[in-house]
Amino acid sequence: MERPSADVSCRVAWADDAPAVAALQLRARAVDLAALLPPEALAADAVDAEAAWRQVLGRPVDARVRVLVALERNRVVGFAITSPATDPDCDPVADGEVLELTVDPPERGRGHGSRLLQAAVDTLAADRFTRAVAWTNAADDAVRRFLDSAGWAPDTAHRELDLDGSGSVTVKQVRLHTAISSEA
Repeated sequence: MERPSADVSCRVAWADDAPAVAALQLRARAVDLAALLPPEALAADAVDAEAAWRQVLGRPVDARVRVLVALERNRVVGFAITSPATDPDCDPVADGEVLELTVDPPERGRGHGSRLLQAAVDTLAADRFTRAVAWTNAADDAVRRFLDSAGWAPDTAHRELDLDGSGSVTVKQVRLHTAISSEA
């Protein structure tokens, strides 16, 4: 007897996904940034977040900016954003970037991140990028291990982000990269 398989997939996000993506992003940030920011800094208006996502999903600034969603059945459990890389030392024709890869905290460890990362790399390859880059918090060992296990490695670039605009809360980040092929 064959075991039933999970109903999981990834696809390009639709404007109707805005409420689910916004809510997921707010939940994930509350968990992921809790050690870095005070609760009041993490408080965000869900209505404003949803409106911002509707704008992004309805009218991307560049045809190569894509938002992908990971689904379990018809429920959004993660999302990724891909685009041309914008760092000054990157080639916007050859280098694509995974701007964000987020999986809902209760859904982590179930394969959604791996499927989403592969879909993001496939999307970048379809857009004819030959290298992918992603920034991650230097102290986030779990994300670095995840990307390392998928063939990504640090490329020596680093930066410090000001999380609250005052300069008092900063996070160090490292850039990881991987070669990708646009051959089908």
